[in-house]
Amino acid sequence: MGQLYEELTPRLREFIARSPMYFVATAPLAASGRVNLSPKGGMDTFTVLDGTTVAYLDLIGSGAETIAHLRENRRITLMFCSFTRQPKILRLYGEGECVFPDDPRWDGLIGRFGSHPIPRSVIVVDVRRIADSCGFTVPEMSLIRERDLQDKWGENKTQHQLEEYMVTKNSRSIDGLPARPPREEPVRSGAGPAEVQR
Repeated sequence: MGQLYEELTPRLREFIARSPMYFVATAPLAASGRVNLSPKGGMDTFTVLDGTTVAYLDLIGSGAETIAHLRENRRITLMFCSFTRQPKILRLYGEGECVFPDDPRWDGLIGRFGSHPIPRSVIVVDVRRIADSCGFTVPEMSLIRERDLQDKWGENKTQHQLEEYMVTKNSRSIDGLPARPPREEPVRSGAGPAEVQR
């Protein structure tokens, strides 16, 4: 059944690498605030930095809940689950930080991901608790293909259009928390897979 780990073992890293998708959950501090849960596709958007640190590529999408929540309180949970014959769920509980393109750490992180046209930030997570569980009720399914619709959407936008989109759609969370950092630098393209609700 369930087990706790001090760090991401080679077996857990292999499980993560084989996962076709993962889930990200965050929440504001306010009791009336909405919990956000986002599915993430494209495993070239996720990387293990060391035994207790992971990161994923955050792409421009229709919302910015994760960024707003992390800027307020840093709490984040990542979940991987098996849809194959061997059932398993892996949860990573930790504290997250958004690294934006104007951060000195950006260049050292962005090369760890696949190439995508609309990177918004890199979410770096300091993992504080690593736990797996059985996943006995998760259905067994087959992956047909990954979607590339978000990449195609981004390829058809100029940098100015992407910046305007983020001002309009990504400035605040649905609960009104600020999501955009105070910067004027336009979005830099060059890496990262896609997704439409982040």
